[in-house]
Amino acid sequence: MRLAVTALLVRDYDEAIDWYTRALDFRLVNDEDQGSGKRWVVIEDEAGRGLLLAKARKSEELAAVGNQFGGRVGLFLEVEDFDFAFERLKTAEARFDEEPRSEPYGRVVVFRDLYGNRWDLIEPNPD
Repeated sequence: MRLAVTALLVRDYDEAIDWYTRALDFRLVNDEDQGSGKRWVVIEDEAGRGLLLAKARKSEELAAVGNQFGGRVGLFLEVEDFDFAFERLKTAEARFDEEPRSEPYGRVVVFRDLYGNRWDLIEPNPD
């Protein structure tokens, strides 16, 4: 077994596609109309790991947009060039919960995406 995609609740398909492809350099790999305003939208990182952008419709889904992980960091983004990625996120107007810091495992900063979901941006220390 392997995890195929992870669903991420969004307010709007197009604004989510724009932000995640621009800010995180993810690529759009599937955008299929399923009728009644529903779409199957998948974005992937460079290694092919995917996020299914699921448009929230029900009240409980709408309430969870931006807080899918109960306020915790729920998504972890590893990069080879921390400074480049940090500047890219600043340009995309990501919100940062802290200043970048060094930990035993590498450089890290917590940021929030356009909806408020918390992510770790991590440049691991070389082995």
